[in-house]
Amino acid sequence: MTFIYYIDLLGTMVFAISGAMAANRNGIDIFGATFMGFVTAIGGGSLRDVFLNIRPVWVEDGNYLLAILVGVVLSIVLNKQLDNFARTLFLFDAIGIGFFTVVGVEKSLAYDSSAISAVMLGMFSACMGGVIRDVLMNVTPLILRKEIYASACLAGAIIYVLLTFTPVTAGFNAFISAAVVFSIRFISVRYNLSLPSVPNAMKE
Repeated sequence: MTFIYYIDLLGTMVFAISGAMAANRNGIDIFGATFMGFVTAIGGGSLRDVFLNIRPVWVEDGNYLLAILVGVVLSIVLNKQLDNFARTLFLFDAIGIGFFTVVGVEKSLAYDSSAISAVMLGMFSACMGGVIRDVLMNVTPLILRKEIYASACLAGAIIYVLLTFTPVTAGFNAFISAAVVFSIRFISVRYNLSLPSVPNAMKE
C-alpha cells in the first residue's frame, strides 16, 4: 500500500497541475487557479470515498493538500515553459487519469468492493476530477465528447483487477495498468480515434 500511497500523491499533484493550467490558460487569477487545481485533484477521489462510506483521504492526510499546493505552484512558476508545449495539459491529464484509475481500483478492493464495483469506482475516481474542472470552466467535459477517455480508464481498471489474480507484484501491476490507460488515451488522441456513436433516430 505504500507504493499505491505515493502513486496517489503523485496523481493528486499531476491533476492539480492540470486544473491550475486550465485556469491559467483562461486568465483566471491565482486564487482561482489554486481552487481549480484543488477541485480537479480531489474531486474524483472524494466522490469515490463517499461511495465507499469513508472520509475523503485529504481530510485526514495533509500530504494531499501539500501535493496540490506543489502542483499549483509548479503550474504558476513554470506557466510559460509548460504553455510552450501545445499538448502539456493533455499529457498531465492523461498521466493523472492513469494514476487515479489504479488508486481507485486498489482502494475499492481494499474496502471489500466486488471486482466489478472496483473497476467502476476506479474509472469514476479518475474521470470526475476532470469533469468538475471542465464544468467549472464552462466547457463540455471530455467524458461527453467523442473521445476515448473513460473507456481508457475502464480498460486499465480491468487489467488491474485481472492482474491481482496473478503472481504480479502490486507495484508492477500499478505500472502496467496506469501505462495501459495512458497509452490508450495518448494513441487515441494522436491518431484521432474514437468509439462509434449511437445512430440518432431523430435524423433518420
